[in-house]
Amino acid sequence: MGLQRTLSIVKPDGVRKGNIGEVIRRFETSGIRVVAMRMLHLTKKEAEGFYAVHRERPFFGSLTEFMSSGPIVVMVLEGENVIARNRSLMGATDPKKADRGTIRADLADNVEQNIVHGSDAPETAETEISYFFNKLDIIS
Repeated sequence: MGLQRTLSIVKPDGVRKGNIGEVIRRFETSGIRVVAMRMLHLTKKEAEGFYAVHRERPFFGSLTEFMSSGPIVVMVLEGENVIARNRSLMGATDPKKADRGTIRADLADNVEQNIVHGSDAPETAETEISYFFNKLDIIS
C-alpha cells in the first residue's frame, strides 16, 4: 500500500474525558507518526462544512451540534497503510460492536459520541486534511 496520510480527530467527548494522550499513545505504539496537530473549537457552520458529505443523513444535525460542542484535536497521521491501520485501531463506529482493545470499545460511550474520527479512503483523507491544514503545517 505504501506510505499514506490520514486525518484523525479526537472529538469533543474525547477531549472532555481527557483521552487525547491515550489516543496519541495508541497511534505511536502501533508505529503511526503524528505529522501535524492542533486543537480548535469548530463553529456549527465549520462542522457542517467538514461533514457536508452527510448533509442529507438523519444524524447530520446532531453530529454537527456535537462536533461544535467543545474543543477537538485534529491530527495528520502518517505511515504504511495508515488509513486501514487507523480504522482498525479506532474500531467500529458503534462502540458496542467494536472489537475489544480498540479506542472506541475502550473509551467511547455511544455511536454518536465515539471519541475519534478517521478518514475512510485516500481521497477523503486528502480532502479532510486540507480542511484543517496547509502543506506548511505538516512535518513529515
